[in-house]
Amino acid sequence: MEKNLASYRVIYGDTDQMGVAYYANYLKWFEIGRTELLRQIRIPYTAIEEKGLRFPVIEVSCRYFRPSRYDDLITIETSLTSLGRATLTFSYRLLRKEKGDELLIASGWTRHACVDQMGEVTKISPEVEDHLKAAISPKE
Repeated sequence: MEKNLASYRVIYGDTDQMGVAYYANYLKWFEIGRTELLRQIRIPYTAIEEKGLRFPVIEVSCRYFRPSRYDDLITIETSLTSLGRATLTFSYRLLRKEKGDELLIASGWTRHACVDQMGEVTKISPEVEDHLKAAISPKE
């Protein structure tokens, strides 16, 4: 069971006219967490792609609880929560430090298909699957 904690500082370009982080940026932060988790379990995207596989997002959910603003330091907590023959799901929690506490600002998940270089759904290869199985966490 692996969990990755990555940090991200909100830049001015992430914010909208109201001074809060634009909602679509949260999906970008999910990708940062996912990328770092895969790197942590020693199967980075580059290694997956070298095996002729891709993991496009096929479904996403994000629930927003509190705003994030310029210069906030965000902790991106990422877990792999399900693994099928040709799908996998990552779960995320985005946290912001405030007055010594970590406040939940958003949570969500992404579901991915495993496809080959032509975009056809394919089974996750055994060697990639072994890395993923070792990292799987139960859903919270």
